[in-house]
Amino acid sequence: MKKLYRSLSAMVGAAALTILFVPNANAICGVNRPTPTHTGYNYQTGGAHFLLANDVLDNFSPIVGMWHVKFFLKDTAGFKDGTEFDAGYSIWHGDGTEIMQSGGRPPLIGDMCMGVWKQVKLNVFKLNHFAAAYDNTGLNLIGPAQIQEQVTLDREGNSFSGPFTIDQYTEAGNRVAHFQGTITGTRMTVDTPATSIF
Repeated sequence: MKKLYRSLSAMVGAAALTILFVPNANAICGVNRPTPTHTGYNYQTGGAHFLLANDVLDNFSPIVGMWHVKFFLKDTAGFKDGTEFDAGYSIWHGDGTEIMQSGGRPPLIGDMCMGVWKQVKLNVFKLNHFAAAYDNTGLNLIGPAQIQEQVTLDREGNSFSGPFTIDQYTEAGNRVAHFQGTITGTRMTVDTPATSIF
């Protein structure tokens, strides 16, 4: 009995010392405060750090990054096939969101738009994207424009292409314009020269 008591006392003593000298080595579920890291969110609870597996995997998606994009029309009434409709810069984020600045639309009428994306097949990504469009004065809202894309990355992950549609609606929900064609994207890096985007 004394032997059992000594063993139990030693275990309790070791546990007490651990708690006393390692106060930050705790993991309290439900009391998470996210702090941004370069690979997602680092969930801190005291001194314990948690990185969600989904956040890490999302950031490794090959679509994540900055792209120089061009829209070419095809089978769109009133336009010759191959007409460049728009061009700009698009950033696909690891959290499934995307933002684009249009180079073909003046800021006055709305040149920034945002979307959400998901991977649907190997190297195939679907984007659902919305923009607010204004008339030429920049004072009157026409309504939302919806841009939908399904792009396929090349093997190296440095370019993509695929079909797109753009539908312009009024605030009442009436579609007033429809465009379709092919979008292309070229990855931009810290070494991308300005000459490559012309």
